[in-house]
Amino acid sequence: MANQVIRCKAAVAWEAGKPLSIEEVEVAPPKAHEVRIKIIATAVCHTDAYTLSGADPEGCFPVILGHEGAGIVESVGEGVTKVKPGDTVIPLYIPQCGECKFCLNPKTNLCQKIRVTQGKGLMPDGTTRFTCKGKPLFHFMGTSTFSEYTVVADISVAKIDPSAPLDKVCLLGCGVSTGYGAAVNTAKVEPGSTCAVFGLGGVGLAVIMGCKVAGASRIIGIDINKDKFEKAKEFGASECINPQDFNKPIQEVLVEMTDGGVDFSFECIGNVKVMRAALEAAHKGWGVSVVVGVAASGEEISTRPFQLVTGRTWKGTAFGGWKSVESVPKLVSEYMSKKIKVDEFVTDNLSFDQINKALDLMHSGKSIRTVLKL
Repeated sequence: MANQVIRCKAAVAWEAGKPLSIEEVEVAPPKAHEVRIKIIATAVCHTDAYTLSGADPEGCFPVILGHEGAGIVESVGEGVTKVKPGDTVIPLYIPQCGECKFCLNPKTNLCQKIRVTQGKGLMPDGTTRFTCKGKPLFHFMGTSTFSEYTVVADISVAKIDPSAPLDKVCLLGCGVSTGYGAAVNTAKVEPGSTCAVFGLGGVGLAVIMGCKVAGASRIIGIDINKDKFEKAKEFGASECINPQDFNKPIQEVLVEMTDGGVDFSFECIGNVKVMRAALEAAHKGWGVSVVVGVAASGEEISTRPFQLVTGRTWKGTAFGGWKSVESVPKLVSEYMSKKIKVDEFVTDNLSFDQINKALDLMHSGKSIRTVLKL
């Protein structure tokens, strides 16, 4: 089908706040420096639901959502040299061009090469490769994995071990990598340290895993849903607490529990009040707090400046700080060698046409990640 339009199934978000609709779409062939991928498996992430809700300021409709996927290269456009048809790949919502000043700086992973067009739901040339019922559809996060075929920029794809199970490693396209990297890259958790993780969803569990791999001696999980505590302990939490069980702010509870506060804290929810609590639970003099969760449009964070003057550090992370093209294949290798968990994040497997059920499962708080087979 190289150089031809492919007709296939995709889950289309026609408008904000409405269920996704399984439709037949047309996927145009890749242009120069683009790659067309047959998606084999994709997971559903909170960011997909956030955009679908209408709260995302960059949300464009109609759109094909999805950004935790894995598949096989079907065809490539002119000038593509890093991958070829038949390669096993993970699409990347943060690209790595290797040339912009962000890619050349070891302090960040935020490649800006195609940021403007990606934010508008378009390919780098300002157009789209998807149509349905005669209407153009927007791309999402440069990936659009809720489609049997998708087209991405060649700097937005990581070639991985072909023996890796795609219905598992698709999670390395976002949640698992984000949480794990927040601990090992952004916070740089130290052996013997004390950590607090606010929010025990998929990203929070990945943070716990990262803290454990880094050698933290005490990892405290925090969530208002006690049903998540057992799973958190399986990933390495030494104890879990529910803020609703106390009659004082959770940061005060943590300061008392840890003789002055934790060495590292992580907010994995996207709640600005919890971001403040996480910072104020960090130890005076050296505590580091990392914002991992994405807050709604227009939200602002606040704390007393004294919290920072007295030696706490407030940081943020995107995709766990991983430079994507070079790091994702290494993360797949770490999974294959059992250094990091991935299988344990998958609580449900559904067929692609059950995608709205997957969103419902996520909102229910009963599932960590649902993987859809295409």
